[in-house]
Amino acid sequence: MDKYSILRTHFGYDSFRQGQAELIDAVLAGRDVFGVMPTGGGKSLCYQIPALLLPGLSFVVSPLISLMQDQVMALREAGVAAAYINSSLSAEQMRSVLANLRAGRYRLVYVAPERLENEDFLRLCQQTDIRLLAVDEAHCISQWGQDFRPSYLKILDFLRALPRRPVVAAFTATATEEVRRDVIRILELRDPLCVVTGFDRPNLRWIVLRPKQKLPALEGLLREREGQSGIVYCATRKNVEQVCEHLQALGVPATRYHAGLSEAERRCNQEDFVYDRRPVMVATNAFGMGIDKSNVRFVIHYNMPKSLEAYYQEAGRAGRDGEAADCVLLFSAGDVHTARFLIENSGEENEALSEEEREAVRRQERFRLNRMVEYCKTENCLRGCILDYFGQEHPERCGNCSNCLAERKTVDITREAQMILSCVARVRQTLGYNVGAALVSRTLRGSKDKRLEQLGLDELSTYGLLRGESLDTVTVYIEGLERLGYLRTDPVHRGIGLTDKASAVLFRGERVELQLLRDRERERQREKNRGKAPTQSDSAPQPVDRDVFEALRALRREIADREKVPAYVVFSDATLRDMATRLPQTEAAFLQVSGVGEYKLQKYGAAFLAKLRELA
Repeated sequence: MDKYSILRTHFGYDSFRQGQAELIDAVLAGRDVFGVMPTGGGKSLCYQIPALLLPGLSFVVSPLISLMQDQVMALREAGVAAAYINSSLSAEQMRSVLANLRAGRYRLVYVAPERLENEDFLRLCQQTDIRLLAVDEAHCISQWGQDFRPSYLKILDFLRALPRRPVVAAFTATATEEVRRDVIRILELRDPLCVVTGFDRPNLRWIVLRPKQKLPALEGLLREREGQSGIVYCATRKNVEQVCEHLQALGVPATRYHAGLSEAERRCNQEDFVYDRRPVMVATNAFGMGIDKSNVRFVIHYNMPKSLEAYYQEAGRAGRDGEAADCVLLFSAGDVHTARFLIENSGEENEALSEEEREAVRRQERFRLNRMVEYCKTENCLRGCILDYFGQEHPERCGNCSNCLAERKTVDITREAQMILSCVARVRQTLGYNVGAALVSRTLRGSKDKRLEQLGLDELSTYGLLRGESLDTVTVYIEGLERLGYLRTDPVHRGIGLTDKASAVLFRGERVELQLLRDRERERQREKNRGKAPTQSDSAPQPVDRDVFEALRALRREIADREKVPAYVVFSDATLRDMATRLPQTEAAFLQVSGVGEYKLQKYGAAFLAKLRELA
C-alpha cells in the first residue's frame, strides 16, 4: 500500500491537505520534520500514515490523555492497531498493553512524556524497533511557548538512550517564529523539513463583545445556538461553578470541568460532553487539549485568556470538521486584572526553573498578555490581528469577524480628545506619576470615588468635563487615542501618559477622528428576539436538506449508543452533510462521500445506505 491508498481505505479521503503529502514523504524517506498546522489542519495524519507504512513501531509523545484516548478510539474504528500508555490505565491494563507492545501487535502507540523517564519502559523501548517518534504539541518544549512543560525536555534524553535514533517528527498548531527555532534546537532535529501551512481557519468567525453584564450576554449567545455543541471557557474555577449553575437553572444542558473536581467527575462530565449528552461544557483551560470532538460549533470565552497563543488554541477547538463555527470573546477590563494576577502568581507552575528563568518567563507572559489585550481592543480585522501575531500575511479585511462585519462611522472627537489629553497631563503634574485609564475616566466623568478625593483629582480643572458621557464611551475614546498614538500605556505599571504626538492636539488644533463600530452581533440577536429571520451570515450551518441530515444524525446516534463511542467517531457532521448532499444509493457512490473509507463502508455502509434509500 502507499500513502494514498491508506488515506482512502482507513480515513476516507481522496486527497491530502496542504503540507501533508510533503511531510509524510519526508518521514518515509528518513528525514526529520517540523509541521506547524492549524487545529483541524490534519497534523495527526502526518504521523499516522507513515506509522502504517514504516516497519516496526511508531511512538507519539503527547501530554494529553484525552487526545490519546480520542485518537486511539478513532484509529481502532478505522481498523488500525493502536494503543496508549498513560496514568489513566489500571495496573492490569498497563500490563496488557506492554505485553502486546513486546509482541509487536501495535503499529502506533501514544505515550505521555513522563513515561519516557521510566527505566523499565526505557529498557523495553531499547529492545523495540522504533522507527518514528512523533512529538505532538511540540511548543510545550519551549520556555517561550504558552504551555511550557518541563517533562518535554526529557524527550531528548530518551532519544539519546535508544540504540538507533528514529525519525523525529514535531507538530504544533501554535508557535511563533521564536518558539519554532526553540523546538528545532532543543529536539536536535536533523536537517528538518519545516512546513508552516499557515494559521488561518476561514471557517471560524472571530467575535469580540464588550457587554455591560456577561451572564445576560452569554444567555443570548446560547439561545442563538440552541441545540449546538460548544465550550464556554472561564478563567477561574469559581466562575466555572457560577456560570454552569446559572445555565443549568435556565435549562441549558451544560456540565463543568476544572482541576478542583475529582478525576471521576471530570471523566464523567467530559464523556457527557463528548457523547452529546450535555452539549455545552463550561470549563477552565484545564479542559479541551486533545479533545477531538469535531462538531463543536462555538467556543465562547467568558473571560479573556492570557495570550493569543492560548486563545487561538482554545478557540480553535471549534469547527474541527471544517464547517462554520463561532469564536466569541466577552471582554471586560476586569479580565486584564485577573490575567495579570495569574501571571504574577505562576511560580509554582515552573518549579523546575530558577528564579531568574521564572522571571524571564513572566516577562514573556506579560508581553503576550499585552498583545491579547490589543486583540480585544482593536478596531481592525480580528483575524488579521491573530495572523499578524504569528507572522502570516493577510488581506486588510477578512469579511468574517465582528470588526469586518460591523458598520463604521467616522466621528470627530477633537474636543473630547483635548479634554482627555489635558486630564492625563494634569494628573501627571499633580501626582508626579501616571495613573491607569480607569482612574482618568472616573476623573473626567466627575466620579465621587473616595480614591479620587484622596489623591486630590477632584480638584483638577478637568474634573467632570465629560460628565455627560457614559463610562463605555470615555473608555472607547481613551483606547482610540492610544491606537492613534497620542497616549501610551506603561507595560509594567499600566499608567497612561502622553506621547510627543499629543502636543499637536493640545496646542496646534490637530483634528482627531475615530471610526466607531456598530455591533451586528447584537443586532442579529435583537432581530431574532423580534421574530425576524436570521441573516445569511448567521453562524448555524445550513445543510442542503435538513430533514435528511437530521435523519442521518439520528441513525448515527443509534449506532454510537450501541457501540458506546462518541457520535463523531462514527461519522463527522461534515461527512453527514456531504452524504445529505450526494444522497448515494450504491456502495461505490457511498465511497465518494468525504470521510468514508473502505473500513467504514464495511462497518456502517449497509445501515446508512438503507436509510438513504428510504429517504430518497
